[in-house]
Amino acid sequence: MSGEKIRCDACPVMCFIAPGNVGACDRYGNEGGQIVRSDPLTILDRRLEGGGAVRPFLTHDWDGTFSDEDIFISGVGAGTTYPDYKPAPFIVSREVAGADTVTVVTEAIFSYCGVKVKIDTDRHLGTEGAVVRAGSEAVGHVTTSEYGSQMLSLGGVDHLTGGSKAEGRVTCDALLRLCNREAVDLSIEGGATVTVQAGMAPIVDGAREARMRVGCGSATIGMFASQWLGLVDEVVVVDDHITGVVSEHQAGKVLDWPETGIRIKGRRSTPGRYFQVAGPGQGWGGTDIEDPLSILNPWLEKKGARPGLTLLMVSTTGEHAAYYVLDDALEPQPAPMSAALQPSVDLIAENCEPALCTVMFQAGAGGSLRSGVTQNPVLLTRSVQSGETQVTCGGVEAYIWPGGGITLMVDVLHMPEGSFGYVPTPALVAPLEFTLPRAAFSALGGHDAAVRSIADIVEKGGEYGADMRLSPPKGRG
Repeated sequence: MSGEKIRCDACPVMCFIAPGNVGACDRYGNEGGQIVRSDPLTILDRRLEGGGAVRPFLTHDWDGTFSDEDIFISGVGAGTTYPDYKPAPFIVSREVAGADTVTVVTEAIFSYCGVKVKIDTDRHLGTEGAVVRAGSEAVGHVTTSEYGSQMLSLGGVDHLTGGSKAEGRVTCDALLRLCNREAVDLSIEGGATVTVQAGMAPIVDGAREARMRVGCGSATIGMFASQWLGLVDEVVVVDDHITGVVSEHQAGKVLDWPETGIRIKGRRSTPGRYFQVAGPGQGWGGTDIEDPLSILNPWLEKKGARPGLTLLMVSTTGEHAAYYVLDDALEPQPAPMSAALQPSVDLIAENCEPALCTVMFQAGAGGSLRSGVTQNPVLLTRSVQSGETQVTCGGVEAYIWPGGGITLMVDVLHMPEGSFGYVPTPALVAPLEFTLPRAAFSALGGHDAAVRSIADIVEKGGEYGADMRLSPPKGRG
């Protein structure tokens, strides 16, 4: 106590909070001389599945009827296990499919956490390893490109606590907003600026993306070669990774496609597949070219080139397409796209998935927070790794990485609104639930004396207050 202020022990900062005020995290306040959670405990009710706004769930509105299988007490608004020598805020007894289970519910403080951002676009964002910044601070880096997507790795303990105070604050703010499905502006050194928001199309250098590529240039030829046969003499699918040439490609050979004498710049991999035809960029197929003819060397007459030969050049999204006819000097000249050929270009675009940002929260649920479940924390780790204990975040099943510890990953889009908070150490706070058989909970040294029924929780609330809300589940779990 310090005058009328109360010390909050929900995180290492240990704020002194005056009556009617909240702490530095905006998550806990002094209400009537008691530390309470600012947001209500979120209860997921499967009866609301398919719609329904979040509404207050007060004891006087409850008619006393529900089944344990309908209701899931989530970690959102539950309060913290910190400083972890005590049991979790809620340890809930439930009957699921006739089996007695226990769900341990808490809001975990994660210093070791970050997000993996998957950006579906063929637009070049930056080279692998390039630093990603929010404002002027480094918050992560570009990681490996995947098929039709580019990946960012943001956050982590080195950015949160291993750099300057400004770096830690900016990183924490960017992670918090991304995890709560807000838009965040990022810049990539030597590359693009991109606005990322979970469930939305990325905005690259001020332009909203529409689609990701249908495949690399080679795959595109494999999918559509038969539809081009008889309509055009040659097709080149321009791509930053693998540019395809139909007459040389295996698909063309199977279809008895005649040689055309075309020659492509770049490094030939296998027949009809070329690497490094151009640098990465914002142009055709994720390359830096605006004129697709710049990737062609002179045509060879002895290999089939002739005046009047027709050529389609197209990108892997169908966003760029051009039609040419060879003149007497065997130079490609622009010509109107034939009506018969246009549908095949449209089909490429139709087969592209929409451009999208996916934000995956990743964290290590280790350290002492496991003490909120059991007095022997390693037994919980082993139970999780064996699959006996299910881990969820806000009621959404988390992917657990193999190997030591409890390293989890979850799609933030499926979690309840406002699932994430922060503490100014800095670290993120996220809902965490462990569900396991009642007998297994006891066997691993669980806090049996703290187990409560759902009815008791609904009636009495918890250590950090009694405000509750119902929400339909957004994902599995």
